[in-house]
Amino acid sequence: MRERLFLLLIIMLATAFFGEMKVIPFGGTFRFSLGIAAFFFGLLWFQSVPVLLTGLLTGTFILGFRVGLDALIGHTVLVNSLQAHLPSAFYYFSFSLLFYLSRARQYLEFPLVLGLIGATIDFASNMVELFVRQLSGDFPDFTWQSCAMLLFFSVLRSFFAVGLYNNFMIRQVRVAGEIRQQELEKLRMINTELYGEAFYLRKSMTHLEEITRESYQLYTRLLSSKHTESSTALHIAEHVHEVKKDSQRMLAGLFKIINQEGLDSRLAVSDLCELVIKANQKYAEMIGKQIQFELKCDVNLSTSQIYKLLSVLNNLVANAVEAIPSYGWIELFVELKQQNIVFHVLDSGPGIPKEERNWVFEPGYTTKYDRQGNASTGIGLTHSRGIVHSLHGSLNILNDQKQMTHFEVAIPTNQLLRKEGQL
Repeated sequence: MRERLFLLLIIMLATAFFGEMKVIPFGGTFRFSLGIAAFFFGLLWFQSVPVLLTGLLTGTFILGFRVGLDALIGHTVLVNSLQAHLPSAFYYFSFSLLFYLSRARQYLEFPLVLGLIGATIDFASNMVELFVRQLSGDFPDFTWQSCAMLLFFSVLRSFFAVGLYNNFMIRQVRVAGEIRQQELEKLRMINTELYGEAFYLRKSMTHLEEITRESYQLYTRLLSSKHTESSTALHIAEHVHEVKKDSQRMLAGLFKIINQEGLDSRLAVSDLCELVIKANQKYAEMIGKQIQFELKCDVNLSTSQIYKLLSVLNNLVANAVEAIPSYGWIELFVELKQQNIVFHVLDSGPGIPKEERNWVFEPGYTTKYDRQGNASTGIGLTHSRGIVHSLHGSLNILNDQKQMTHFEVAIPTNQLLRKEGQL
């Protein structure tokens, strides 16, 4: 209720203020002003306010405002001021009534129709006001020239209000679209992390299947030899089997989360790379590093392998961010080379010594430690290479002459274009 009263007050004040921006085309007190444009816009934008009550209160407020202004200036006596401005109140009464009867708010998505409806209502309300003025002898005889002028200003004010409304709506839609895009980007990055976990979970399930099979084979051998520990081997096989089933349920849950509705099943390679750059720009800012990012991508293709690529590229670029001491640069370069799409990740960090380049893809190898001196897990590059191999591609470190780190990811184009299947 308070909100509606506040909106009503805004409409009344705006109408009164812009109503003083006027021209008087026929002499006397009849005016063309921007007040009706403000009133029309208010009815369109603040859709929670009741139309008829708004018109009644605005017309009454306009009458009191203009009479009070005349009294303050002292140009006319009270009776003459009431007689001059009372027809204006009838204008707003009739405008709100016609607006309500025409159900103009139903045509908000059709600007041309809405503008014509507004112009018609404005013209008709002007005619009502002029009729009241003629009854009081405050308006000369009506001519075709005055009719044409009324029609011109009605169209002008109506389409000005409709245009202003649509301009605000477009801005609002753009802001909402940007917020939605940011939410989708966050969701994609979250899904990328989940994909990485799911990738290793699936790999672990393969090992669990082998352990289950070997445990059962051990049980059968012990049973055939009548060994007393045969029941223990069976017990182990059963428990490993239960762990495998639980892992399958978790993997199915992760798969449902990753394939959420609202996310496109395909994404342009350039957009995917931009997503990686944006995420790591924020990461660099968060940890207080000044890093210049550069993206070069002339590949005009879309891929369904979104999370696999995001997981690999995000890991490589994040590693580059962490390797750079305080400030530097990172470049992500994408090109088509023969039958492959090749991703290059270069950074100005300290580089990787040649003697260690054969070890960086081994599980557990790391050069990163937290503030407490605890080593990182060292599975990021192993994980990335595993994903790349699942796409029949390769992940290598190139031996550049300059001191830099240069990772190259080469993936067959047909693998990135194929339809995404299971994890």
